[in-house]
Amino acid sequence: MSEKEAATGMCGHSYFYNTEMEECQACTECDSQPMASPCSALSDAVCGSPSESKLSLSWSGNVDLVKGSEFPEKQLHIRGNSDGSLLSCTDGWIVLHQHGLVWVDHNLALKHVCRSFVQACLRLNASEDERRDLSGMRLEQREGKSLQSASVSGATSVEPGHVLYLSLKSATNQCSQDNEDVHLQSSLISPFSLLWLSHDTGAVAMTAQAVASAHYHTNYRPAFRTSSISDPYMVGLTHDNRGVRFRESGTVKFVLQQALYTMGQACISEGFYLLAYVNHNGSSAELTRTFKPGVHYRDTSISLSAATAVDSGDMLTFEILAPAQCNVRYFGDDSGISMLSLVWIPSAVSTALSASVSRKGLPSGAVRNKALFFHQTSPAVPQVALAGTKDHRDFIFQEAGTASVALDLRLIHSCSLIKLTLLQQSGSQGVQPAPVAQQIGGHMPEGSVWASVGLRVSFQVRNGTVIFATVDCVRGRINQIAYDAGSSMSILWTAA
Repeated sequence: MSEKEAATGMCGHSYFYNTEMEECQACTECDSQPMASPCSALSDAVCGSPSESKLSLSWSGNVDLVKGSEFPEKQLHIRGNSDGSLLSCTDGWIVLHQHGLVWVDHNLALKHVCRSFVQACLRLNASEDERRDLSGMRLEQREGKSLQSASVSGATSVEPGHVLYLSLKSATNQCSQDNEDVHLQSSLISPFSLLWLSHDTGAVAMTAQAVASAHYHTNYRPAFRTSSISDPYMVGLTHDNRGVRFRESGTVKFVLQQALYTMGQACISEGFYLLAYVNHNGSSAELTRTFKPGVHYRDTSISLSAATAVDSGDMLTFEILAPAQCNVRYFGDDSGISMLSLVWIPSAVSTALSASVSRKGLPSGAVRNKALFFHQTSPAVPQVALAGTKDHRDFIFQEAGTASVALDLRLIHSCSLIKLTLLQQSGSQGVQPAPVAQQIGGHMPEGSVWASVGLRVSFQVRNGTVIFATVDCVRGRINQIAYDAGSSMSILWTAA
């Protein structure tokens, strides 16, 4: 049988498919010793000290378009080294080997000539019967003229044998005639990354669908209904379903993706903001916001991801700001297009740091790989710090663990390509910084005053690891980078 067939469990219970021998074999039984990794459809059990003594792990890989796959659903192919204890890459899917929680990020940049939007999807297959979309982002129709970028993120609890995969969906079949209907940028660095958390951390994962709005609105506060939750005692929706309440103090990492359809020229010129608020002791404060260039008579999506410390009783709520002369329909269904996903982690094993882009030394003009400077906006924490006293470029980790970063930039430019790169400097002297992740954005959308580009990634850090961000303008100039709103960095740190 093929590996694809074997991955569906055709060998049966207590058997696995040995890819070297190309046959089904009985799973090893760990009678007198602990099981490091359980038996799955494609791998034998591993006996010994369990890697679940690890509290967190990360993995990253590349993503390609599968040749010959057609709309309405094209499969994307995830490539990377199989990690025996955590996961394996099989036929472009991720097969998980460990119980726990995962946070997944997929950065993509593409051009398409479809007559409607293209939807980038992240899906979990728990079994043949149980499939669910964890998230989806809509990339609007732009007549194939310009490169668009987006990040698709989601969180869920997983068990051995669960499968994660990526795809592109089309609302119509108007783009399936020609195989060049979608061009996926394949030069991105770590476009797919995953943060795994052991249940030993005490972490909780929750997903909630945004409820569709029956009418057109401008500003909007989404309401939710819970899709899945691993511990409803610790985390749950507020009484009006417009926010999330936390029972104990900890660190929360979240993403909200909202699909919308807009009418009005003001939508294009001014664009939209998605804001997150933390309500503490009855007073609400803005945590962060992200910007999305607007569209007219088009479907699109806006997405915000960040991490923050929360206390017992704190609430997390959201608001979308739209221009006054812009009519917006806000969608919600079970296909993941309008989904709030989050993980809450006890503060004993996690922390968060937020920073906004500093006014100091903002790159402008013909910018080539210039570093961004930041200003810390959250309280100091011992595990990670922004170097220096005020405005600096380097974030320094002072304890080993796993980092999960979200970086957003709002800017005005004439560049044909904008490259946003996160780099890592190890503690060794004289070693060149290595890129951790990179996202690419295209031309400014026609008629829009501002553009945006962002990336998300998870990776391992050591004591002394330094990270910083650079921006690169290809063929053109950067006129302005916003420092007041829409340009920020959020870091979640979890103990290893």
